Amino acid sequence: MRHADEYMESLKEMVPNVYMGGEVLNRSEVPGNDILCATFDLAHLPENDGIFTATSHLSGEKINRFCNIHQSVDDLLKKQEMTRIGARTVGGCIARCMGIDALNALSVITKQCDMAHNTEYHDRFLAYIENFQKNDTVGCCAQTDVKGDRSLRPGDQADPDLYLRVVERRSDGIVVRGAKAHNSFAPLAEEIIVTPTRFLRENEKDWAVAFAVPGDAKGVKLVVRAAKHRDRMPELAGLLSGKGECESLTIFDDVFVPWERVFLCGENEFGGQLAVLFALFHRHSYTGCKPAITDMLMGTAALVAEYSGIEREDHVRSKLAEFITTAELVYGCGQAAAYKSVKTPSGTMMPDMVYCNVARKHAGECLFHEYNLLADIAGGLPATLPYDTEFTSPEVGELVQKYLKRKDGVSVEDIYKCYAWIADFTCSSMAGVLQYAGLHGGGSPIMEDIAILGTYDIESKKEIARKLAGITKK
Repeated sequence: MRHADEYMESLKEMVPNVYMGGEVLNRSEVPGNDILCATFDLAHLPENDGIFTATSHLSGEKINRFCNIHQSVDDLLKKQEMTRIGARTVGGCIARCMGIDALNALSVITKQCDMAHNTEYHDRFLAYIENFQKNDTVGCCAQTDVKGDRSLRPGDQADPDLYLRVVERRSDGIVVRGAKAHNSFAPLAEEIIVTPTRFLRENEKDWAVAFAVPGDAKGVKLVVRAAKHRDRMPELAGLLSGKGECESLTIFDDVFVPWERVFLCGENEFGGQLAVLFALFHRHSYTGCKPAITDMLMGTAALVAEYSGIEREDHVRSKLAEFITTAELVYGCGQAAAYKSVKTPSGTMMPDMVYCNVARKHAGECLFHEYNLLADIAGGLPATLPYDTEFTSPEVGELVQKYLKRKDGVSVEDIYKCYAWIADFTCSSMAGVLQYAGLHGGGSPIMEDIAILGTYDIESKKEIARKLAGITKK
């Protein structure tokens, strides 16, 4: 397993192809490095052994769990626990889930495609993942196509490149063209794993493609948007001061992919299945990270209530109970999804579809309400908090500190730090990203509805109603 400094060195060796703010940046200049570094640091802590680490089913070696292909119920449970701990530690997205969730989906689909078509995708995948594990690689998933006119299918678009597609098949590989949107932390990934985004028809084989390329492969262009927490003076800085994250519109401008890195090419019936399976594995990861976000909101609400002297008020206690209910319902559904998982022909454990999607839907739809709960308890100060320069100002600092004081026994510095954190977490550019990601990341609620309704046994519930009503099914 690598250490954080080895990962940072590997980023320095990558070709600059990150476009942000009118510049082409080296990856060391992109926000979010600290989060990726934490995924290495946490794996080396003795107390995290067996949580952030796993045993490879291929090599038998100890590996970072962010490179693991789930082989048991315990693997899924430990992945969920790791994600919750990691997200709490970094204050948000832990960054490496997308890549390994895509690879778990590929481990299932490549085997199934080989069984149906006598292809060689699974052997290619096994060779790829063995190397991925050996090098403790950071991967990201690029799934969501830009889609163009939403009323049109891929082949009906005015520009067929609005869904990523194969434009040339050669003896040594394929050439792909298109773009993928909303790729979290893609500028900091060493490998980009590409999957289809939807079900595809017989005449849409060119869009049924999955592969992996280095993040700096020729023709890959990462157009980046980033956000970060506000910079604070060292004496008033919290853990996340000045730190942030990034996403990219990932453009594939006639990118060559050698056959050994191609895991699906033209088998249209498996394109949609792969899209669904990535979403499934990723939504199971959300049952770890979304409870972590609620943990942070809940803890912050409880702390500011204590500092304001209202922690025993009935409305505060009721709001804290709402936080607890959401966090543990979502986490509990993730555990149920693991216990109800099934082993696929490849040996990979697939979590339960209904529990994963119920959890993700509930978490996403509750998130804005949770922010409302915190805002209600904290009041308006996070939005109007004086700058730290005025808090420490020789001219007005003493007066600012006097009038920001709350409960006796709590220093005004701690009160300021608490409200500065709330300001970053609830009404900053980072807060907006967190809220949108909480609703749409891993799929919008309508996609969870589709997954739930597509797999849930409604007919058995109708039969219950028939029996109770005395109706005989004809």
